Amino acid sequence: MSAKPTVASELALVHDAEPQLTIDDLCFATSNYLETKQVEEIRRAYFFAEKSHVGQTRRSGEAYITHPLAVANVLAMMHMDHECIIAGLLHDVIEDTEVSREALSEEFGEEVALLVDGVSKLAKAAFETQQHAQAESLRKMLLAMSQDIRVIIVKLADRLHNMRTLGHLRAEKRRRIAHETLDIYAPIAQRLGMNLMRGELEELGFHVLYPLRYRVLADVVRKARGNRKEIVTQITASILNRMEQEGLSADIQGREKNLYSLYQKMVKKHLSFSDVTDVYAFRIVVDDVDACYRMLGVVHNLYKPVQGKFKDYIAIPKINGYQSLHTVLFGPYGVPIEVQIRSREMDQMAEAGVAAHWLYKTGESEGSNLAHRRARQWLQGILEIQKGSGDSIEFLENLQIDLFPEEIYVFTPKGKIMALPRGATTVDFAYAVHSDVGNACVAARIGRHLVPLSTALETGQSVEIITSSTSHPNPSWLNFVSTAKARTNIRHYLKDLRNDDAVLLGRRLLNKYLHAFSTTLADVDEAQIAQLVAELEMNGFDEILGDIGLGNRSVMTIAQKLTHDGSSTESSSIALMIAGTEGMVVSFGRCCHPIPGDPIHGFVSTGRGIIVHQANCKNTVKLRAKSDKWLDVAWAQDINRDFPVDIVVHTKNQRGALATIAAVVSEMDSNIDNVVVDERDSGYSDLRLTIEVTGRQHLARIIRRLRHLDMVERITRNN
Repeated sequence: MSAKPTVASELALVHDAEPQLTIDDLCFATSNYLETKQVEEIRRAYFFAEKSHVGQTRRSGEAYITHPLAVANVLAMMHMDHECIIAGLLHDVIEDTEVSREALSEEFGEEVALLVDGVSKLAKAAFETQQHAQAESLRKMLLAMSQDIRVIIVKLADRLHNMRTLGHLRAEKRRRIAHETLDIYAPIAQRLGMNLMRGELEELGFHVLYPLRYRVLADVVRKARGNRKEIVTQITASILNRMEQEGLSADIQGREKNLYSLYQKMVKKHLSFSDVTDVYAFRIVVDDVDACYRMLGVVHNLYKPVQGKFKDYIAIPKINGYQSLHTVLFGPYGVPIEVQIRSREMDQMAEAGVAAHWLYKTGESEGSNLAHRRARQWLQGILEIQKGSGDSIEFLENLQIDLFPEEIYVFTPKGKIMALPRGATTVDFAYAVHSDVGNACVAARIGRHLVPLSTALETGQSVEIITSSTSHPNPSWLNFVSTAKARTNIRHYLKDLRNDDAVLLGRRLLNKYLHAFSTTLADVDEAQIAQLVAELEMNGFDEILGDIGLGNRSVMTIAQKLTHDGSSTESSSIALMIAGTEGMVVSFGRCCHPIPGDPIHGFVSTGRGIIVHQANCKNTVKLRAKSDKWLDVAWAQDINRDFPVDIVVHTKNQRGALATIAAVVSEMDSNIDNVVVDERDSGYSDLRLTIEVTGRQHLARIIRRLRHLDMVERITRNN
């Protein structure tokens, strides 16, 4: 009995399985579909890359040129054009050698230079962390994709070969690369319809991250396949026999389940292996679309379909252009049978996705055009996401949201079909129609019924958005939207709004501190302001005011610079008036819920502006040592808004107690935002209520009214 292989030896086996390719092998593979002149250009690019990488080796000890040669071979197997294959050979020369982009453009043309530059990473020295460097490199590559989608195809081929040859890297780096592959690159391949590429990337990533689980699952699947051979043979024979009776011809393939997707299904749904694999999967490939529907009739006549498990992705393709008929049948002995029916062209499209555009380029197949068109639409959405993202990390978060859709299909009032990720709401739909529609939406109709904007949509619904020219995005929408486009647009609007609020608050704060120098901002000379802007290297005075409002810059320092007076170190004795309408740059402590009438003080928080707390708030004791961060604030005279406050009502346990208390609160012109019931014993309960009040006097009236209820023992306010 042989010993079980270790993780390192298994990875080494993956590496050793890679054939040692030569440039002659690559040229022979490409000569089957490219012109002789183009093949010779590929050969010339190989020798250019070999010379550029001379002296460089991989961790395995092999000459570095073996990697770009293997990447080019992956692209050749996909029948990519000669510029793409040349880019595969040269994809590391800008990043890892002395060759410049300009030299590459001069030698092989601007098209190749664009592809290679798009794949190259950015200099890591320019970023604070590796995460920022990774996110910014990905952002750069995806923007290059918008100019030429072959950039990502080259990158996926590069990642595939790196995943095949991870055995010589340290365990920590292997895991990091595998995580990145499963989180970013495999989903991108799926989004582009490149299922063969996605499948291998997922298998390799799963193998590296969870080697023991991979090995156990692979062994069980292999045994299950042998045990079920008889049933598979019986089902195949039944389908073939009925096909012949109907005069149809088709290829029937037993469809192997992807180990990683199998593992994910087991984890997400808490299923055992037997629960997941008790399904027989078949793919039936026919000649054309008409034959697809005829074959569907054949299998539905042969075995009864499972209700609700039929999906027509031919009439309504998936968001990445994938087309097929999916159905689940009750097979012999009651076992479920999964069947996919598609034409030969659809099958090629399902495997190659957007790469099939080059495979079919001579005939310009409709399917390849569909995948390419869907990919271009997705890339256009990526451009919109990046424009609205504040930095590369936010862009990466939004991209990951966009990469994991399970689609639903809804209709516009004019009957246009729109694909959205599962869980999308009416606000997501509004932004999918147009950014301006999303920004102005106030309500929605599903069918003819008005529904809340947070309503989750389902396949087949007809959705109409009601807009208003005076409406704007609401911060609460971020709690329920699920698409990257909606989230990015809302954040972008709120960021602009927050900046405007910050400028106004910064102006008020600066005027308050200038009072200590017996002046105001209106009295400061324009030349002094211009000098300050130049000294701080800012884009304008509003940017300085915005930094003051957000707490990113010391207001006292700016006041001293504008007055050229360093003598005063005390802030103005005039308190800053708080009305509660200052926007997002003034917030109220959730720990103490200050309300008008409470003694208050303000804490200047970097990036957030001013946070108002009650003067006796226990949570601010540790912060009081930072005297430069505290600010004198007071309530304004005219306050026209409600503030949340927490009260605890100790009440007897009797029927209708909560309803009675809620009715009293409503009678006193207040709303209940939240209720938590704590049962202290069988006789009494504590109702913790968050209610809205205009100030201390309003709260006092509500408490007096509640104390008159027989069931209420006592009431306290939570500070």
